[in-house]
Amino acid sequence: MAVAIKLPKMSDTMEEGVLVSWQVKVGDSVKPGDILAEVETDKATMDLENYEKGEILHLHVQEGATVPIDSIIAVIGKKGESFDDLLSAAPASTPAKEQEEVRSAPAEPAARETSTQVQTTAVSAPVADGSRVKASPLARKLASDKGINIATVPGSGEGGRIVKRDVENFTPTSAPAAIQSGRESYTDIPVSQMRKTIARRLGESKFTAPHFYLTMEIRMDEAVRARVQMNEYSDVKISMNDLIVKACAIALRKHPMVNASWLGDVIRQNHHVHVGVAMAVEEGLLVPVVKFADGKSLSTISEEVKAYSVRAKEKKLQPTDWEGNTFTVSNLGMFGIEEFTAIINPPDSCILAVGGVKETVIVEGGEMKPAQVMKVTLSCDHRVVDGVTGAKFLQTLKELLEQPVKLLV
Repeated sequence: MAVAIKLPKMSDTMEEGVLVSWQVKVGDSVKPGDILAEVETDKATMDLENYEKGEILHLHVQEGATVPIDSIIAVIGKKGESFDDLLSAAPASTPAKEQEEVRSAPAEPAARETSTQVQTTAVSAPVADGSRVKASPLARKLASDKGINIATVPGSGEGGRIVKRDVENFTPTSAPAAIQSGRESYTDIPVSQMRKTIARRLGESKFTAPHFYLTMEIRMDEAVRARVQMNEYSDVKISMNDLIVKACAIALRKHPMVNASWLGDVIRQNHHVHVGVAMAVEEGLLVPVVKFADGKSLSTISEEVKAYSVRAKEKKLQPTDWEGNTFTVSNLGMFGIEEFTAIINPPDSCILAVGGVKETVIVEGGEMKPAQVMKVTLSCDHRVVDGVTGAKFLQTLKELLEQPVKLLV
């Protein structure tokens, strides 16, 4: 009996996904464990695993299509088996119109484009004479990367549609014309699944949780010196951010209300300390989690954060990597930012925004002295954390970073 393959929920916040590429074609025999497709979720591009045995009878969506979870994307069954009843009972979706084009195209290298081709269909762009250009999302992305005007590329697909190979084989005959002075122009950038989720979740956080902010200046002279000494003995390079993550974890253990979540009828006070570390990637922001950070050494935290950073850039983070945060650290100090405020990352009740370490002059005991200082701002959900609670947390954090030997005991 034919089986409809539906798009599963591949992350805790996923509502829809982009079918980046099919790894099978109609007529292929598949078994449990085979990879059917690559799917872009709101967090990463992941392999879609098969759990059925049979033949691919039908691919119901095209590459680049945005598909809601639980929608039919393919049908597997016995050769020649009817599957019309399965499709007629399913919600309308985007059929795989490009299958013939893909199968007839010349063999391509194994590496596939899995970045941000997320439009549901090929959008036709206007050109100077008022006509429209038909091109696949892959072709548009490749042309944009190469600086090629897509309207100048001859199309070899159905109805003159421009496909990936057309852009790869295209050689401009002359330099593109300069933009005339005074002419308006713009670029519409498709919104990725990650960016959609960032907008939705942080919008909900900002307008649901009553934020307030506490800023404190911390002397970092001892932390800077301690980090240099630690790196003389550590097998991995410990960063200033690693020291901050560790200090936050210890401070959270001492201030459990900051390590809590608002759940409506109850406030959940977490007994474990899982620190999320905000990381910027090309399409937005990911927050992998250092779990049980209060019990880990600085070198272990450093190794985990570096590994997360590599996997985040390669879009290889898994759901278990970004789930479970009880507090978040967002550090923009490496970009020269001295001070900023951050939006709370649900389900946390607080997030720490960290600025850069700055050399300055302070007055101490009536004398001017050079010092290295860092400003941090704690964003708090007032439903959970009061001003005094947040201030006491920052006092503990300040004490730990100004006397970093306490991070080691």
